[in-house]
Amino acid sequence: MPLLAGLLPRGISVAETRAEIEAPLFCEEERALRFAVEGRRREFVTGRACAREALAQLGLPARAVPADASRAPCWPTGVVGSITHCSGYRAAAVGRAVDFDAVGVDAEPNLRLPGGVLEAIALPVERERVAQLLRDAAGPCWDRLLFSVKEAVFKAWFPMTGTKLDFRDAEIGFETSGRFSVRLRAPHRAPGGDSPGLSGRWGVANGLLATAIALPHR
Repeated sequence: MPLLAGLLPRGISVAETRAEIEAPLFCEEERALRFAVEGRRREFVTGRACAREALAQLGLPARAVPADASRAPCWPTGVVGSITHCSGYRAAAVGRAVDFDAVGVDAEPNLRLPGGVLEAIALPVERERVAQLLRDAAGPCWDRLLFSVKEAVFKAWFPMTGTKLDFRDAEIGFETSGRFSVRLRAPHRAPGGDSPGLSGRWGVANGLLATAIALPHR
């Protein structure tokens, strides 16, 4: 059952799998794995296989998607995208840069966060919202969902701006219908945008949760 595909707008191609894929890598990609342990190599290879499948859905040829110093994927010119992996799941989402400024996706196990993590990543107002949702609203593990949203936002933000966000730079609000809102705290603003507000979608299936954000080209 697709997890991410239904969370993103038309124009974004998604490839996702719950299996490990054995596939060749480009030389530029192999360099990122010189010191990688076997588990890291498996997730990297499958993630790049998903990336190439998603690129093919856009009608684009197979290209190298190497990693930068922070391990973020370096997409071919004219493409924006994001890769995510967690235990038992790998996915990539890509779009054309003429249509989208950024894409960010994240997947996580639908389990409560380990003790102390929520306090480290959440603003006081977010902790209050999560506590209320955990008490009153059936659905995902809301604390893990908060973490996932912030990861997806960060993945979209850094390639677009060249700057990193801290966990407390983005304030997240949830709708139980499957949407989320993001208020970026000063001085962060999307390039060319008048508002620091962003939005995306979340979903849950088969023990996993996923979050996705796509910013249309301005």
